[in-house]
Amino acid sequence: MLISEQKPMEEILGYLNGDRSVFLLGCDGCAQASHTGGPEEVREMQGRLEAAGKTVTGSTVLDFLCERAQVKLGLVPFAGQVAAADSVLVMSCGVGIQAAAASIDKPVHPACNTLSLGGSRGEWQGSERCMECGDCVLEWTGGICPLTACTKSLLNGQCGGAKNGKCEFQPDLRDCGWHLIYERLRKLNRLQLLRDAPINIKQYSRMQPPKEIRNTPRWSLDVRA
Repeated sequence: MLISEQKPMEEILGYLNGDRSVFLLGCDGCAQASHTGGPEEVREMQGRLEAAGKTVTGSTVLDFLCERAQVKLGLVPFAGQVAAADSVLVMSCGVGIQAAAASIDKPVHPACNTLSLGGSRGEWQGSERCMECGDCVLEWTGGICPLTACTKSLLNGQCGGAKNGKCEFQPDLRDCGWHLIYERLRKLNRLQLLRDAPINIKQYSRMQPPKEIRNTPRWSLDVRA
């Protein structure tokens, strides 16, 4: 299980600046258990966005956004509502945000940070990965995490070693993560984000499990058992 927390509302509204309408996508898995993206939280978010003058074209909460195929199938009944929105706000962990971004040809905004539990959770079939950094930057990278897509985990652009879209490390196997980010943003006509994004300095203290999590029964069961 991945634990997430909602980003400050001011930060979310900043992401939505310029967007008049938005579709809300929640997760009935880890995010529901974290109280950050279940049905109740999605309803609350709709009210807060509408109070801020945004039009919410629709919403849904799907089981486990970490499965890209499930995201695509789950959104089929809502295709019209998604098409009517300027963007999609995803209320889930970093994996769900990335799976949604890979499934939707629209700007996808992260509503949550994924908190560290001090290690890696289980692996999954998709290419989306989350390092639980506690400070999600997917807003600026087209929904592709530079920490996991880039071999060197570079936060502010490629290293210069890439060639023909391939990473200099294992060029026969690995794409350059920042090339993927560039191509995603180019497809969405959002390349200006590469110029407008703040210089990202990783707060490594946020990559440690928060004290509040260490004091929970779940921590005791999962880590100390």
